[in-house]
Amino acid sequence: MKNAVAIVTGASRGLGHEIARQLVQKNYHVVANYYNTPSGAQQLVDEFGVNRVIAVKADVRNKEEMTHLHEETIKAFGQVDVIIHNALINFKFDPTKQLDLAHISWENYLTQLEGSVQGALHLLQTNLESLKKSENPRFIAIGTNLFQSPVVPYHEYTTGKGALLGFMRNCAAELGKFGITCNMVSGGLLKTTDASSVTTPEVFDLIAQVTALKRVTTPSDLAEMVCFLAGKESKGISGQNIVVDSGQTFN
Repeated sequence: MKNAVAIVTGASRGLGHEIARQLVQKNYHVVANYYNTPSGAQQLVDEFGVNRVIAVKADVRNKEEMTHLHEETIKAFGQVDVIIHNALINFKFDPTKQLDLAHISWENYLTQLEGSVQGALHLLQTNLESLKKSENPRFIAIGTNLFQSPVVPYHEYTTGKGALLGFMRNCAAELGKFGITCNMVSGGLLKTTDASSVTTPEVFDLIAQVTALKRVTTPSDLAEMVCFLAGKESKGISGQNIVVDSGQTFN
């Protein structure tokens, strides 16, 4: 799709980086958002050029910074068509260090709720008027299959993503009249991203054994579904949680 503009939060690493890359390869202009790690976002700029990609620092939890992200997008590309909420705040999929229910704090939950729901709210609010002007407006969030199959009880992370699904479905109900589709793409544990780099081989092996395809999901698998939902072909899909996990869970 020529001239379409996509904002990807958390685009400097892992899944977000792969989503941004695939979108550029499909002729999108991409705004690669990052917070602490500029290198991956800048790598995309260096590879594809400033006419195709810009890198913008912004914390999804800070509405003023997200307003700046929107302003830089309009300055560079003149429009917003797709917003993708992928940013993950201060979390690693480490089964050996995960706090159990006897020791986890409400602050742990708040960190993930702020990254998931507050971040999605700021991303949407700062881009909503631009999305209403788009011919193909899309809002996509990254979820998880863990709230269907908690292979490891990552309590705060899973709760944040579960709340994000509720948020996305309310957005779909309200924004459908503007033609804005709102969907979530939920993966299994991805092999391998920065967040899953500390996951033990035993956990990956366990997941592979219980999937229908006998394989662990990759960032590329998930990114391909995100790109489909960003395109015109998905115009009839909204309010959905599409699971890409090699058949670990059935819906």
